[in-house]
Amino acid sequence: IDFFMKQSKWVQRYALFVLGLVINSFGISFITKAALGTSPISSLPYVASLKFSPTLGQFTFVLNCLFILTQALLLRRKFPKIQYLQILVNLIFSGAIDVSMLLLSRMQPETVVAKTISLLASCAILALGITLEVAANALLVPGEGVVKAIAHVSNRDFGTVKVCFDVTTVALAIVLSLCFFHELRGIGVGTVVSAVLVGMIVQFYRKVLPIPAMG
Repeated sequence: IDFFMKQSKWVQRYALFVLGLVINSFGISFITKAALGTSPISSLPYVASLKFSPTLGQFTFVLNCLFILTQALLLRRKFPKIQYLQILVNLIFSGAIDVSMLLLSRMQPETVVAKTISLLASCAILALGITLEVAANALLVPGEGVVKAIAHVSNRDFGTVKVCFDVTTVALAIVLSLCFFHELRGIGVGTVVSAVLVGMIVQFYRKVLPIPAMG
């Protein structure tokens, strides 16, 4: 009986994690379609997708593979073997982004009000996905995993490294955008708003939603 209960809890954790992953990918597509700038973690692949033929999801997959490789190189023997499943996570996440972009292909907010509402809605969606991922306590997503690895080897606070990581990612996206287009594309006020607002909404969700943390 204990065995079946443990198996059932394992299935619940990973099902919740995958659900959070899919919602997260939809939120990234939604914020991209809001046309005020995508999320910090997606800014680099999004700018690249505006210049070259591979999609946002495909560029996200490549970038996340680099994040997974970086984790393995930094942590070496301390890199948990189960975290190699991040490759599968990356495949689901990146594929879901492209599917979401396709589903939202007709979404083209034109007024400032419509874009602002879309941006706020996307932040709420992103925060819900992240809340479910954290509650599942199953795997790390590559973007979070590489920040955790850097924090570990540098003996720095996770939050501090996360801020530096996001700023670096956006800065690189800005440089690419200026090189490719001689202007800013894919980065805007929405990038800053999402960086600030999503974390606050996650804290709100964790207080009000009946989602117990799973261990």
